[in-house]
Amino acid sequence: MRLTGLAVRGFRNLAGLELEIPAEGVVVVGGNGQGKTNLLEAIYYLMLFRSLRGAKDRELVQFGEPGFWVRGTAADETSRNIQVGVRYELSTARKVVFLDGAEVRKLGDAVGQILAVPFGPADSEIVSGTPGIRRRFLDVVLSVSRPGYLVRLLEFRHALRQRNAALRRGRAQEARVFDRPLAEAAAFVAGSRRAWVEEWRERFGELCAAMGEPAAADLRYASQVEDSGSAEAWWERFEHSAERDLRSGTTTVGPHRDDLKIGLGGRDIRFYGSAGQRRTAAIALRVLEAETLTRYRGTAPVGLYDDVFAELDEDRQGRLLELLRVSLPGQAIVVAPRDAEVPAKLFDRPRWQIRGGQIVR
Repeated sequence: MRLTGLAVRGFRNLAGLELEIPAEGVVVVGGNGQGKTNLLEAIYYLMLFRSLRGAKDRELVQFGEPGFWVRGTAADETSRNIQVGVRYELSTARKVVFLDGAEVRKLGDAVGQILAVPFGPADSEIVSGTPGIRRRFLDVVLSVSRPGYLVRLLEFRHALRQRNAALRRGRAQEARVFDRPLAEAAAFVAGSRRAWVEEWRERFGELCAAMGEPAAADLRYASQVEDSGSAEAWWERFEHSAERDLRSGTTTVGPHRDDLKIGLGGRDIRFYGSAGQRRTAAIALRVLEAETLTRYRGTAPVGLYDDVFAELDEDRQGRLLELLRVSLPGQAIVVAPRDAEVPAKLFDRPRWQIRGGQIVR
């Protein structure tokens, strides 16, 4: 996939941009606080309509502005043109999404029309952070690569909220009404996550090795139900935990409690891995994300690189660049604080400067 144009207004410190994006991508250089990460965030927002950094929509609005809008145009390998736009109004907290100029009825209809995979320092949190961060990683990958996943995930969350509300009110029978729909959605969500992990775990080890990690790396989906793709198994688990859930006022089992376990040399990388090893694992997960989208969507996503090469020595930079050449052969948008932190192999791309949220060429 190739991003051909980007227009932004009122998004963080990006007051007004109208950009034509070169086919091969671009290198954007700017100091701290100038807007280079905001530029990548605006592009990523067009895929999920959520902040890359977990901010609420109102926090994305530039001070003094009534709202923001972002519009992107892209083309895939078949030269099919796509235009995605989003407008957010601060006063009403209303978000409107447009696909090829027409307003969409549901956000899900436009999710993943533009495909991008981010790489940046915060990715290490996927490895070392809470289970919720890893579940979100899986949910994003599957929402834009597996048909029906986003719908079933939203169904699961809706049923979970209803069940929890009944539990908080102490209404056991009311809570049980939601066990069946919750189990059906849980089976699809957890089963899809486990299937993805099983499909890509060997490749994960290969990627870590290719980046110079000598210890064997592995992925495992940890669930409270062994047969996590079975609705009946989940329903029985909900029945078994009913009394405990009622006492605690919340649903204590389910895909919302599962985790993606990352091992290195047979041990949990969160507790025994070095900072460098965790960074290697995080990069490998992002590469898997890109390869998943390429395989199941038929087009390579845009690579968004936020100072991703800064902490790597020359050997690891070379290894990573070779991986990206194979796994993300398409457009690359690279941001860095200084020219010296951009690998020499990327110098053939056009160079832009960003200052105060404005692009200077």
